[in-house]
Amino acid sequence: MKEPISITAIGSVSPLGRTSEETWENYLKEDHFFSQTEFGGEMEWVASLSSESRQEIELLRNSDQKYKSLDNTVLFALYASREAIKKAGWKTGDDFGINIGSSRGATALFEKYHQEFLENNRTATLSSPTTTLGNISSWVAHDLKTKGPEISHSITCSTALHSVLNGVAWIRSGMADKFLVGGSEAPLTPFTIAQMKALKIYSQYKTDISSKNGEGYPNRALDFEKEKNMMVLGEGASVMCLEKGVSSNALAVIEGVGYATEPLRHNISISTDAECFQSSMKMALGEINPEEVDAIVMHAPGTIKGDISEYKAIEKVFCNKLPFLTTNKWKVGHTFGASGALSIELAVLMIQHQHEIKVPFVTHTSSPKKLEKVLVNAVGFGGNAVSILLSRNL
Repeated sequence: MKEPISITAIGSVSPLGRTSEETWENYLKEDHFFSQTEFGGEMEWVASLSSESRQEIELLRNSDQKYKSLDNTVLFALYASREAIKKAGWKTGDDFGINIGSSRGATALFEKYHQEFLENNRTATLSSPTTTLGNISSWVAHDLKTKGPEISHSITCSTALHSVLNGVAWIRSGMADKFLVGGSEAPLTPFTIAQMKALKIYSQYKTDISSKNGEGYPNRALDFEKEKNMMVLGEGASVMCLEKGVSSNALAVIEGVGYATEPLRHNISISTDAECFQSSMKMALGEINPEEVDAIVMHAPGTIKGDISEYKAIEKVFCNKLPFLTTNKWKVGHTFGASGALSIELAVLMIQHQHEIKVPFVTHTSSPKKLEKVLVNAVGFGGNAVSILLSRNL
């Protein structure tokens, strides 16, 4: 990458919490954040926001009459964005750009309005404007009073990392000096859960025991010996402030970016050794020796093929010296379009604290001696992969 870009702040709300301190404290625990909720008469595992975080979201919803009709995807993004720009010291009038995406968008509202239509053959006035994908970034821009460019998009589960790509491209082009990027997802709805079950990838883990000693984990991401798909959905948002160059207050520096798409075999296909990941990781590394990478935060959704294919791609790129491998989906589930941004948050926290987060039921060969360079991966349906290389700001 020609010019480094600084991450000067991150704001998030997830099952892990709503502050960096709370999030890191919860990463240090071996407990998962899954609970069972009823969907369509059946109990399913999900990772929901805590009751305290939900109260904060409701306060935000009730703080403005216009916000009462918004979907949680928008409110999560508003909350995380406010926190991020406050940490970065950005102010009204800075006119920074915004690119916050979502895989599913306003799922809860869409399902609600569609049910009303089936029952009454008509729908509410606000059904269209509150379910369009673009309303996430536009409402964030309204809330933060920026006049910079605002972009929304959906590129399935790599949405948030594509937002990072866009922000980097705008800054490198000279068309913006600052960009707020990330993803937001609120997919814990009956229809969304039903879709994942129809694909035969949702976790059917039934045992209710303590999440200690490698047992009791409904999502076993990075367990390459599991015999069933064990993906679990989570909700939340994570956004980050990007600034041109290497800033003195940078949490981490984006040193390289990579992206690739492989030919489709079918609608949700990915090759056995994830050719798209091989290409995206190589592009992100550029001229950097793969041995310089200390850790990789993998996409690893908890499906058999998804986990193994990414691992095989890493083996192809890094050969006999694999970096430390981790993921957060065993703890907070798959947040679809927000997952890549939450993975960047984990990578940044590990770099800041110089401490790796292990997957408790995975045997790690060794701990990294340092965390100077961390690679973050994400991939979505259709084999569209993104890799972001982060470096410690020394």
